[in-house]
Amino acid sequence: MSAAPSPSSFKVLCVDDEPVIRALLTALLEDDGVQVRCAADGARAIAEARSWRPDLVLLDVVLPGLDGLTVCRMIKSDPALAAVPVHMLTARSRAPDRAAADRAGADGYIEKPFRGQTLQDLVASLRARA
Repeated sequence: MSAAPSPSSFKVLCVDDEPVIRALLTALLEDDGVQVRCAADGARAIAEARSWRPDLVLLDVVLPGLDGLTVCRMIKSDPALAAVPVHMLTARSRAPDRAAADRAGADGYIEKPFRGQTLQDLVASLRARA
């Protein structure tokens, strides 16, 4: 049985077009010792995911260029990234929006505004599984 990764080895890619949200996510997660990288658009998110291999992707739906659902489908169709959990982090909370995220392969759906504890609990849960 392998040991769980240390907090500093857990990597989260935060993808949101809003600088305030990226800064908030970074501060929240880095306070827990998590490595964080951010992307402001879909193309950069794919590039970061492929080069950095995060343990979790927090992904907004509405992004410039490639939208979050397309990014999610691309991540989930890449054999090297398919196992990476992708959690949509979005203000779109209607049932059709959730269904679209499910069809894209999202592992979870977190509505904005979100509680910091929700994200910290998610990261703790994923760390425990590793």
